[in-house]
Amino acid sequence: MDNRKRRRELSQDIRKKIIDKHLKGKGYKTISKQLEVPVTTVPHIIQKFKTHGTVANLPGRGRKRKIDDKLKRRIVRIVSKEPRTTSKEIKGELQGQGTSVSDRTIRRCLSQSGLHGRRPRRTPLLKKNHKKARLEFAKMHVDKPQSFWEDVLWTDETKLELFGKAHQLYVHRLKNQAYEEKNTVPTVKHGGGSVMFWGCFAASGTGCLECVLGKMKSEDYQGILERNVLPSVRKLGLSRRSWVFQQDNDPKHTAKNTQEWLREKRWTILKWPSMSPDLNPIEHLWKELKHAIWRRHPSNLRQLEQFAHEEWAKIPVDSCRMLIDKYRNRLIAVIASKGCATKY
Repeated sequence: MDNRKRRRELSQDIRKKIIDKHLKGKGYKTISKQLEVPVTTVPHIIQKFKTHGTVANLPGRGRKRKIDDKLKRRIVRIVSKEPRTTSKEIKGELQGQGTSVSDRTIRRCLSQSGLHGRRPRRTPLLKKNHKKARLEFAKMHVDKPQSFWEDVLWTDETKLELFGKAHQLYVHRLKNQAYEEKNTVPTVKHGGGSVMFWGCFAASGTGCLECVLGKMKSEDYQGILERNVLPSVRKLGLSRRSWVFQQDNDPKHTAKNTQEWLREKRWTILKWPSMSPDLNPIEHLWKELKHAIWRRHPSNLRQLEQFAHEEWAKIPVDSCRMLIDKYRNRLIAVIASKGCATKY
């Protein structure tokens, strides 16, 4: 076994000094002694200089790349066309064309091109008619003045589960501390139960929040609106003449008796495109509310409801204002994506 240490590569400065001394007539042994380099290295450096006119490292040293620029572009095209293509599938396709490359090399190539493996984002299933309606809504409202959006009362329902967020929590622990109580999240069958809430907000803050008991029917929905909409409009200081009511196209909202009830109220209703949670900024508040509740670790449904009301009231007005101030960006994003889902 060779126990000799691998010698470090000479710097370009040392190589140039070797050439300078050689041109001044110094011998190999003298140069070796003065510069403290192996005597066998000196003639190699001098010969390289005579052959190539340089002492710098020449291109093409080391192992040749298995993926050249042309093959790299082909791999990128495959993934750009179908992002779900796996590295093993690409490997098989390339092998069928006579090119043998490992799937690890393919993944490295994609990473270097900025195409990292990511979990796909979950979005509503948008059909052609949904995209068309979303695009029409965005184009119709993109030039509305900011004052219009400030007078919209945004509404929605959400479900809060008692132990429904364990899969999204993280703890910092040592390897052998996984089952210490402080590092675990209690779970029960069926998530420990859940509570449905109806809520609303505007640019000036959060409105009423009501717990929905049992399964909500259209009559129940009308009762919720009767008890909460106008009090929220007054609380938030919306214009009595120009305020706008927003709701999605849930069957309870679009039922005939609900539509008749709304017509009797003579509220101005924002015509809403189906499958468009990304256009409703209240979704961001629901997420904020859920995080705030789960940080308090409610132990039963009564606590869950109590914490929900407390945390809803704590949401800063600035958060509501920012969502509405930037609402036009959502419409621009929908237009840019031609009606497809957006990052919102």
